[in-house]
Amino acid sequence: MASRALDAAAIATELMTSMTRLRARLRSESAPSDMRWNWSQLGALGRIAQGGPTTTSELAQAEHVRRQSMAETVAVLRADGLVETEPDPTDRRKTLLVATREGRELLENIPAAREAWLGVVMQAMLDRDEQEVLRRAAAIMSRLADGAV
Repeated sequence: MASRALDAAAIATELMTSMTRLRARLRSESAPSDMRWNWSQLGALGRIAQGGPTTTSELAQAEHVRRQSMAETVAVLRADGLVETEPDPTDRRKTLLVATREGRELLENIPAAREAWLGVVMQAMLDRDEQEVLRRAAAIMSRLADGAV
């Protein structure tokens, strides 16, 4: 039984290394050539777009950064028209951040670029059997992500 655990640990290490490398490559391939936002800014924009209106303080807490750092991030996003502010309907002292149409469109284009690149590379580099192995591996990885021991 100990050898099975050692094998699983080695496979886990290989899998995590490969996933990290692929994620980094997907990020670089999905970045528009004229992109002027960093991934921290896009992450904050994504959280605003997905989570709905939020304050800068709540966003900083969710992203695990200082409020001052998040204020700088938000300033860039506002200046570029990706987010806007509106008063909180329940507390007029608070200002809420909301993703604009431009901000949501930018976020929608990133996964499409990743999928397009990965699809082209898989088709060019992998035979049908290898593609099927990846399809099965994706299902297994989803099961692992949802599972509990």
